[in-house]
Amino acid sequence: MNLLRDPGLQAERTALSWSRTGLAVLANALLALREGWHGQHGPISVLACVMLVAAAAAVIYGTWRRQQLLNGEAPLAVSAHVIATASIISLMVCGAVVVHLGGCAARLL
Repeated sequence: MNLLRDPGLQAERTALSWSRTGLAVLANALLALREGWHGQHGPISVLACVMLVAAAAAVIYGTWRRQQLLNGEAPLAVSAHVIATASIISLMVCGAVVVHLGGCAARLL
């Protein structure tokens, strides 16, 4: 069964939401980078660089997804397994960063 799809404004909303997410992460990354450089905190600078890469990835993914939706090439949603895997990996990385930064903060006191 082949259903005709009308992409409507969904592609635009998707692209805009990914662009907003990327800009928000970029702003936070720049603030963290400034704090890391001025405070001479290496781990914060590394975290800021990772956030800069994440911001670029969000903008690139939004552009790619918009093109897929406009061309009718993509399914409407990604698999729940992909979302769960990405969430678990993100939480593990964030947890490792928090533990590491907690150790750095203890050494500074």
